[in-house]
Amino acid sequence: MRRDTRPLWGRMSAHQMICHLSDAYRIAAGEKPVSSVSGLLQRTLVKWIALYLPVRWPTGLATLREIDQLLAGTKPVEFDSDVAALETLLDRIATRRDDGNWPEHPIFGRMSHRSWLRWGYLHMDHHLRQFGA
Repeated sequence: MRRDTRPLWGRMSAHQMICHLSDAYRIAAGEKPVSSVSGLLQRTLVKWIALYLPVRWPTGLATLREIDQLLAGTKPVEFDSDVAALETLLDRIATRRDDGNWPEHPIFGRMSHRSWLRWGYLHMDHHLRQFGA
């Protein structure tokens, strides 16, 4: 018997995706500490490609341990309350003033207010597309 809720082809379930996105937005809000996996290439070329080239992000990439729901990420509890938590985080990130005090992105390093908002849009779009939304 399978112990996780991931489909057999390895993608996360829709409920895990909601919690994954919430964890990612907690990083942007400075509420969830994560380890850095950044390097010069990630902070420059990879960041520019990911945020500004009109290409879809690839699927199947490993995520940070702290936001992987099978490892140290927030575990799904109740779908409606987890969606409500994500909506609250999105609202806080989208309406946050540009105070120049954003945390570093664990892969892309220092990012501006505009870059964090672009990243947030692209990250959610990436995962919604996985579920045909």
